[in-house]
Amino acid sequence: MSDHDRETGTASASSGGHGARHGHGGGQRAHSRHHGAGHRHRAGLRGVLAEIFAPHSHDSADSVDSALESSAAGIRAVKFSLLVLGVTAIAQIVIVVISGSIALAADTIHNFSDALTAVPLWIAFALGVKAATRRYTYGYGRAEDLAGVFVVAMIALSAIIAGYEAVLRLIHPQPIDHLGWVAAAGVIGFIGNEWVALYRIRVGRRIGSAALVADGLHARTDGSTSLAVVLGTGGVALGFPLADPIIGLVITVAIIAVLRTAARDVFRRLMDGVDPAFVDAAERSLAALAGVRGVRSVRMRWIGHRLHADAELDIDPALTLVQAHRIAHDAEHDLIHVLPKLTTALIHAYPADDTNTADKHRHGAKCAPLQHY
Repeated sequence: MSDHDRETGTASASSGGHGARHGHGGGQRAHSRHHGAGHRHRAGLRGVLAEIFAPHSHDSADSVDSALESSAAGIRAVKFSLLVLGVTAIAQIVIVVISGSIALAADTIHNFSDALTAVPLWIAFALGVKAATRRYTYGYGRAEDLAGVFVVAMIALSAIIAGYEAVLRLIHPQPIDHLGWVAAAGVIGFIGNEWVALYRIRVGRRIGSAALVADGLHARTDGSTSLAVVLGTGGVALGFPLADPIIGLVITVAIIAVLRTAARDVFRRLMDGVDPAFVDAAERSLAALAGVRGVRSVRMRWIGHRLHADAELDIDPALTLVQAHRIAHDAEHDLIHVLPKLTTALIHAYPADDTNTADKHRHGAKCAPLQHY
């Protein structure tokens, strides 16, 4: 406890590496119960399509005990993505050589360049495990959110390019040659990108990384574009040449839906947004502690895929300084078990003023800490 805490009568505790020393099974079960009661997934065909192009948002799902482990999981997802998309691009290049299709060559180059969006994420995950410094006192987790901004920009660019090409082909229709080879390349592109999308999104949700989820959605937009190629060539083969640009416009709308979801999640992270249910759960947990008279405030923020919390408590003024510190320590411990992904918690305990605390809280004012317990 610092000298400032002793002077102001404030007891505080910070978890540091504390979370790694405790099992998180209880926190996972609590979150599962809360999630089952607080979220409803969409059903039917409409729900399936919505989950694909605008998936249900989870600030976090299953807990990953170690920050190092979660960063390693993110790096593994990025490496897997590069491998699968690299193989996909090579297969498409072979078909380009066989078919001689310039349009397919352009699409292959586009898919390959989009696969490289994994590189900024790889760098961000690697930076995220570096120790905090005197300049970057919270560490380098925000690099992950900046990588998410880059991914969102790439999704926006994909939507612009897809829409432009579709409109251009509506105005100036172009014949599509080597339909069979082009369709085969589209199938390969769809399978590769969708496989990567599913893996990125699953790992991103598990470790709480909005940027990795956004990159998974980005891969899904590329897979949708490849699927459009297959559907378009089918329409052309059936004697309807405008099928290609029309389906291209439909896919553009789908990409915009993906863009909205990815941009929303990344923007919330940059603005320190969290699921309000997390705040509710934290307040309930803190208010239930023995000796706590009230919860003044609870604040949380994501730093990359790690969650940090600050809480202010009013406690029984008759407690000793040691007892107050114990309450702060217990509060930190409970929060780490209740909230998945929480790696640090700073708890301030103030002696409650029985004479005017209620009135001040009713009017939104904060009580000044007393000098003595």
